[in-house]
Formats: sequence, structure tokens, C-alpha cells
Amino acid sequence: MAKKTVAAALALVAGAAVAVTAPPTPAAAAPPGGKDVTAVMFEWSFASVAKACTDTLGPAGYGYVQVSPPQEHIQGGQWWTSYQPVSYRIAGRLGDRTAFKSMVDTCHGAGVKVVADTVINHMAAGNGTGTGGSSYTKYGYPGLYSAPDMDDCTAQITNYQDRVNVQHCELVGLADLDTGEEYVRSKIAGYMNDLLSLGVDGFRIDAAKHMPAADLAAIKAKLTNPGVYWKQEAIHGAGEAVSPSEYLGNGDVQEFRYARDLKRVFLGENLAHLKNFGEAWGHMESGRSGVFVDNHDTERGGDTLTYKNGSAYTLASVFMLAWPYGSPDVHSGYEWSDKDAGPPSGGNVSACYSDGWKCQHAWREIASMVAFRNVARGQGVTNWWDNGGDQIAFGRGTKAYVAINHETSALTRTFQTSLPGGDYCDVQNNRPVTVNGSGQFTATLGAGTAVALHAGARTCGAGSTTPPPATTGASFAVNATTVPGQNIHVTGDHPALGNWNAAAAPKLDPAAYPVWKLDVNLPAGTAFAYKYVRKDAAGNVTWESGANRTATVPASGKVTLNDTFRP
Repeated sequence: MAKKTVAAALALVAGAAVAVTAPPTPAAAAPPGGKDVTAVMFEWSFASVAKACTDTLGPAGYGYVQVSPPQEHIQGGQWWTSYQPVSYRIAGRLGDRTAFKSMVDTCHGAGVKVVADTVINHMAAGNGTGTGGSSYTKYGYPGLYSAPDMDDCTAQITNYQDRVNVQHCELVGLADLDTGEEYVRSKIAGYMNDLLSLGVDGFRIDAAKHMPAADLAAIKAKLTNPGVYWKQEAIHGAGEAVSPSEYLGNGDVQEFRYARDLKRVFLGENLAHLKNFGEAWGHMESGRSGVFVDNHDTERGGDTLTYKNGSAYTLASVFMLAWPYGSPDVHSGYEWSDKDAGPPSGGNVSACYSDGWKCQHAWREIASMVAFRNVARGQGVTNWWDNGGDQIAFGRGTKAYVAINHETSALTRTFQTSLPGGDYCDVQNNRPVTVNGSGQFTATLGAGTAVALHAGARTCGAGSTTPPPATTGASFAVNATTVPGQNIHVTGDHPALGNWNAAAAPKLDPAAYPVWKLDVNLPAGTAFAYKYVRKDAAGNVTWESGANRTATVPASGKVTLNDTFRP
């Protein structure tokens, strides 16, 4: 089998959003029904996921975390090796059984349920030794499966208009299991029951479209908890023989058209068109649909937005979390140029924004919207406004309100909400906003930014539902365009700013590109001078023009700086 071919096809197979609805039986983590946002920690080690549950996912209000496939798989550094199982032992590159169990327990302790990415359509191709030491050949997986357990068609899938070809032949040469066979169903259910015994709260079913819906229903019926949550990856394709809606009877299904439509609107149309986004666009029913801005497949395949799209990507995530359709996934992966590249450091995340880890789940613009969604749950859309172009705003009843500016110039206006009058925190920018007795507030949104208010964040900083900022210091935000390989840093006359040494200047975060942001701890009352610098991968430094900028940290809180890079 050609590895590049496998990688390309797995980019159609190995990613589905977690459309999370509460399981019918209470799980060991958070009470069911309240929190439906999932952080998909793509190729994070189990130990790193556990730390994220405690440090960021639980505090931000994420209901679920999805972990990459835990079962033993073929060896290799590429990400897609995780989707070629060798056995059902928990012995992959991301951690062993002990690490997996510890992760589940830690995440439950943080109030976060765990969904396991589950590869049950196929086994690995080729011959070799797996990540846990198991020897295998194609069609021969000792103690588990042999040739009679495979589907009769051993040719690759070539015709998506032919149901039998799609569901009985081999996906890019991977050994296709005969899920119509009772023995195979029992083995698959045994693996899933083992994960349930370790505390797993749900499953993502990889490549569901390549298995008949009735086969999946039969497997689910064999589980110790047949009502357990699961979501199925069934990619919509116009004119194809297999429709994603066939799988709705088994559980949630990922709505790929949602993500494709978001890309089209954010990059080529007007956000004003989103006023009735969802079922009116032909998408599946909201209560059974998993939605996402991107996943690890689609970001590599180019059919959705990616972190490389800057503020369009960030604002699309803000919209998804604010809009009452489906159950959202927040993809959290790593930078890539080679589409096959596996996780940095074997999946071990020492720190976000280092070693290429993007940590989208922790971006303030995204993480702050998780609590927004939790608070707004059950509230319809109210007070819609748009300018006919790329500036929109809408409320969620009396609980929340968001405004999004996807245009290239600032927007200043008075917004009409249904919020009760009083003080709120704009969780996008961690700044106070006052809503008057008529439900109105006035705000300025910079290009490529948003404002978001909700009833759970009436004050900023400590005590709000957003991660607290530095107690005192400076909050830098600078509008600066760059080319790939360039980053924006800030330096100045203080050790925390590198003492005018560009090599020591802290890097700003491009999550809201073209606005780069960074919070720096500085003592109360500190007067300081600063400038921004642009640095490239070769170490070349370009200082912004003009005089040094100056600012002073107040006696309490932070000084907020909104600048534009001076060429």
C-alpha cells in the first residue's frame, strides 16, 4: 500500500465532530444536559489530556474531551498510523492502559466527560509489529481476527455511488472487517465494553459510512450500556449511495456541510447570510448533529477553515459557539506543513504555543465562548442585526449577546439586546461593558474582532466565568500583517519585555490575526516604554518605526493597549 494514498484517504476517514448530547444514564463526570462543547485533543498524549482537563477544559466549562484512538496501531511517525489498528489493547503512542485510566479519572474529577475515538471498520494493512509489540499480517491479527473475518471484497473502494462497494470493499487497502458477522461484532463490542469499564463516557465511530447502519446498531446493542453516547463519522457527498441521515437512529452524526458552508461564507460571502444557518440550509436536525469549524482531516484536506486563516477561523469559532445549532467540537491540534506529520514530541505537550502545539481550545476568544454557550443553552436567537455585509450581532434571549466584525475597518455602534441592564464583562476582550435599562450598549469592535456578553460574566477578572487575566500588568493588542514564518514580538525597558533586546522579546499570540495579543505581568504603577518588532524564522528583526510607545500600569488591574504596527 502507498502511504501517501493512505494518508489522503484517511483525511476522509479519521475525523468526526463530537455532537454531544447527554447520555440517557448519568455518567461519572458532569451532570448530563448542561454542557455540550467538546475539545478534540488531536494526538495529545493521555497524560497531556489529563493536565488540560484540570488546567483549562474543566475551568472553561467544556463538557467533553475527545481523545485520539487508544488501541495498538502500526508503527510510524505519521498521524494516520493511529487509524490503522493492530489489536484492541490500549498500547498506542499516546499512552498505555494505566495512563488512559488515569486520564479518564482526572478528567472526570475536573467535570469533563471522555469520548474515545474508536476505529472499528478496519484493521491495518501490511505486515509488521505494532506499537504494543503485537505481530500482524494483513488479514492476520493473532488472537483477534483472521481472513474469514474480513469482507469478501478485497479490492479498494472506487465507486461511492455503489453502496456495496462503499461498505464491503477496502478503504485504501485497509483490511475491511465483516461487521455483519456475529464474531466480529462481539469482538468490537468487547473492545468498547473494555473502554466503558475504564470510565469512558462515549465513542466517536470512525468511518461509520463504510459500515451498514444496521451493523452498528447490532454492535451498540451488545454494549454494557447500550444507550451510551456515540457520534458517527458519515461524510456527506452529493449523489452518493450512502447518506449520513441513515445513521441518525444510532446516535449523533457529524454534519460536514456545516463546516464547508462556514468556510464559504467567511471567505467568500457575507456573514449576513448566516441569519437562518442550520436546518434551513439543508443540514440535518440540530439535536442530532455534530458541528465543527475544522477537524484534523478537513484542515489538511482544505475543505474547511484552518488556523492558517487567521481571524476568519477565530471568528467562525466564536459564531459556532454562540449559534444554537448542533453540538460543537473545538479542534485542538498542532502546526503542520507536511500533511502526514505526526504530533510533536510524540504527543506530549509541555506547554501550549510551544513545539508547534496550537491549543485552540485555550485561545481566549474560543475558550470564553464555552461558558457563553453553557449560559445561553435553551435560548433562541433574538435581536439579530447585520449591515448586509460582514458585520453581524445577535442575542440569545435574556442570557447572552455577541457582535462580530469580519470587515477590515472598525465598527462603532449602539447594539440593542434583551439583556437586563447592568454591568457585564466582554469576555472576548476582558473589558467591562454597561448595558442600559433599555438593553443597549455601545462598543467599538476592531477589524477581525468580536464582543460577547453573557449573564454568567457580570464582572471581569477573578470571579468571572472566563479564565482570569494577570492581576496587574499590560494587555497588548497590535494589528500587524505578516507572511508565513513571521511573528510579532514586543520589547521595552523592563525585564518582562526583554530590556530592549529583540532576542528576548516575548512573542504575541496570533489567534485573532491580524490582531496579535499578549498579557504581561508588570507591577502596579509601573511606567514603561515599548515597541513592537517583526521577526522571521531566520532571526531577522524589523523594528516598527516612530518614537517609543509609553504606558503606565494602574494601581489595580491592567492597562489595555490597542495599537497598529507602524511600518
